[in-house]
Amino acid sequence: MNDFSDKIVQILNHGALNLALSLGYSLKIFDVMDKIGEPATLKALAAATTLDRRYLKEWLGIMVTGEIITLSTGPTQKENQEETYYLPPAHADVLTRRAGNNNLGVYTQETPLLTSCAMEAIQKKFPTGQGVSFDHYPRFQQFMSELSNAKHEQVLIQTFLPSVDNGTLVDRLKKGIAVCDIGCGEGVALNLMAKAFPNSQFLGVDTHGGAIARATESAQKMNLSNARFKGLDAAQIKGDKTFYQKFDYVTAFDAIHDQSHPLSVLEGIRAMLKPGGQFSMVDIKAATRLQDNLDHPMGPFLYTVSLMHCMPVGLNDKGRGLGMMWGKEQALALLAQAGFDRVDALEIPNDPFNLHFFCER
Repeated sequence: MNDFSDKIVQILNHGALNLALSLGYSLKIFDVMDKIGEPATLKALAAATTLDRRYLKEWLGIMVTGEIITLSTGPTQKENQEETYYLPPAHADVLTRRAGNNNLGVYTQETPLLTSCAMEAIQKKFPTGQGVSFDHYPRFQQFMSELSNAKHEQVLIQTFLPSVDNGTLVDRLKKGIAVCDIGCGEGVALNLMAKAFPNSQFLGVDTHGGAIARATESAQKMNLSNARFKGLDAAQIKGDKTFYQKFDYVTAFDAIHDQSHPLSVLEGIRAMLKPGGQFSMVDIKAATRLQDNLDHPMGPFLYTVSLMHCMPVGLNDKGRGLGMMWGKEQALALLAQAGFDRVDALEIPNDPFNLHFFCER
């Protein structure tokens, strides 16, 4: 085969691996194998995972041929002895839930999920340029919550917030300030902050009613009296006197690029802030121009997620459809246009995939 044929074969194999990896992650097979910590037979793995042996055997075939899991064979394998399967610790370090901010396993669910829920809708809207409504992504909010768990559980309180404004933000949170999280989803980040800083008051805003309900339920289960949630399009905040200069700190985690009217949202966020208030916008680390993203290590993946979710939901309501790969340059321009007096694009500790756009009013 020629070089391009070889590349297509690799793509087919890797696409199939992604699908199988997503099953292994969602069914927690990797977590179980990591906990076992040594080669195990099919029978033992079936018992430990409580999964059907025949399904598990076929899945292991994918993982072994894809060099994710190792198969014990060779001189040490006795005749008639059952084969054993082993997940190397280096692989578990990025495939399991214990990996925290290094968890790449959680992302394997994204492409299969988007394919199942939005493929037909995207095909229909492709010729028209129309957006795809949130109704086509019923399970995606739950996935985003799981993704937030993987990203925030170990790093938000311990690493990210202490890095904001040279650590002074944490001191203010401890004393008590008003905080709003825009595009809060199911409230993972906000509830973590509310639990860590009981003297501060927190409001989460999102357009998705189901996510708001689950966020509220989570806050109640955690007995958080300082966390509340509101179903609202953030683009409507601008000009609303009930929000004007009410907040000391506002956050938006991977949320602005999904907005249909991002400039209105950013202008609303600036209006929400008290004089001297601060805004942390965390978004994908990429360039605006395609030619500047040619060496991005996850370029094809991120552009695909953007095509299948971020861009089409951003086209709703005659929206701008920024997409996930809107890039640093466009982000800085929009933040300046929204009127922020200080805008810095900062690296995030232990996070090579996102930038922290730190803004002040």
